[in-house]
Amino acid sequence: MTADPAALPGRFRLLMIDDDKKLCRLVGDYLAPLGYDVTAVHDGLEGAGRAVEAPGWDCVILDVMLPGMDGFEVLRRIRRSSEVPVLMLTARGDETDRIVGLEVGADDYLPKTFSTRELLARLRAVLRRGSRTAAPGTLPAAEIVVGPLRVQPEARLALLEDRPLTLTPVEFDLLASLAKARGRVRTREALLDEIRDRNYEVFDRSIDVHISALRKKIGDDAKHPRFIRTLRSAGYMLVDPSSP
Repeated sequence: MTADPAALPGRFRLLMIDDDKKLCRLVGDYLAPLGYDVTAVHDGLEGAGRAVEAPGWDCVILDVMLPGMDGFEVLRRIRRSSEVPVLMLTARGDETDRIVGLEVGADDYLPKTFSTRELLARLRAVLRRGSRTAAPGTLPAAEIVVGPLRVQPEARLALLEDRPLTLTPVEFDLLASLAKARGRVRTREALLDEIRDRNYEVFDRSIDVHISALRKKIGDDAKHPRFIRTLRSAGYMLVDPSSP
């Protein structure tokens, strides 16, 4: 485990905020040979500071139950200034906790009964979604324009009336998926496939929580939507608000 997030360039730099020191050592020892450097912090307040003040984290692994400050408040502080991918851990795996975590801005959620292999799979998925570089040899994806909304998949950039939107990796992937299918319905199942590997157990309400957060960021109203329409029992559709 390293205490310096900039010590080993070329490797993934992870901040783990968890008061279970044994678990932190286990995760660090397991991930180190696989290309991940894990810095562990065992207090919520200190963890929030490290997450925001020290640049260069590729992902934050965040426990909910923490001394000093709970994980939800830590996440709120992180999201005020950073869109770094956040994978939440908790001993309490009930749906309410998961919904709160997603609403606050978590990218994924994993109960503490996880295996190290499952953690690695979830971590890789979160990092893939947060990646801002294209694979060598790929052609840049064209900008998608939907009224005043512009989505640039290659740059992972979304603009509303030329103002950049601050989106989490999951929110961007959902917006890009809806934009590519503009004017056509995308089912919840199809959208879940965009943000989570097929071999994972899906969390049915997570897609609705992420869509709700996305709507807020583009100034949409679920009752009178400009961009994202809900089609009951079908899914969601992105439309041009200037179209009849």
